[in-house]
Amino acid sequence: MQVAISGASGLIGRALREQLETDGHQVIALVRPGSAEAGPDDVRWNPAHGTIDAPRLEGVDAVVHLAGAGVASGRWTEEHRREVHDSRTLGTALLAEALAGLERPPSVLVSGSAIGYYGDRGDEVLTETSGPGDDFLARLCVDWERSTAAAEAAGIRTVHLRTGVVLSSEGGALQKQLLPFKLGLGARAGRGAQWLPWITIDDEVGAIRFAIERTEVSGALNLTAPEPVTNAAFTKALGRVLHRPAVLVIPKVVTHLPLGIGPLADSLLFSSARVEPERLLSSGYEFRHRTIDDALAHVLRRA
Repeated sequence: MQVAISGASGLIGRALREQLETDGHQVIALVRPGSAEAGPDDVRWNPAHGTIDAPRLEGVDAVVHLAGAGVASGRWTEEHRREVHDSRTLGTALLAEALAGLERPPSVLVSGSAIGYYGDRGDEVLTETSGPGDDFLARLCVDWERSTAAAEAAGIRTVHLRTGVVLSSEGGALQKQLLPFKLGLGARAGRGAQWLPWITIDDEVGAIRFAIERTEVSGALNLTAPEPVTNAAFTKALGRVLHRPAVLVIPKVVTHLPLGIGPLADSLLFSSARVEPERLLSSGYEFRHRTIDDALAHVLRRA
């Protein structure tokens, strides 16, 4: 199988590429001009300028689209929000239109999205049939998913990956928490009652491969473990696995001080989304890690 991946150098893209190549599949990366990691078979593209070497995608079996500016890579200024929004919507639309124009298009486009689609919903159980929220991340995800329209109209099976917090020791939110937790400075956010949908990097990659291979899967797909936990429960579990106390609290007011992260904290730390992977389970996907203690023990043992 020949699979093209955008965002192949990111946390999820690296893990997916490594597993596919280990299993004997050919991976073609979509790379920006001047990338030092570009290989002879890789596809050049520049979403900001609307350019892509589409003919090199002729005949690929599947495309996995994971590229986009990091949501938490800077303060949430208007400029940064615009960069995050445009990097996802413009890049996705460019890729979808390129695939739609091919003589031999891929059978499937697996395109990134996020649980931010649902917004802050308290204790409400959220599945793929639940409607979107109304904050910035929710509107972003709605626009992001709509950007695949050209591929869908061309008859390409399209899957939207509504991914939760990916647990990996090699990057992402968990890696950033390890040092303070190891120093005994682990803390929950506020009361910690907000729900935290999570998934290990192993199941993230497994679910993406499942979406590629299972022809009956299309549309929204929640990539979260079957047992979401609250922020407080996650904090206790991480402290337990690391054998460190985790009794501190991050008051919400602190994140809104001049040097805090303000609205970003509201969405990433204090927002609550009790997301369940209804479609993955009903389609037969078997999770490797269903509980947070097992997941953290596995990820940190690997580290």
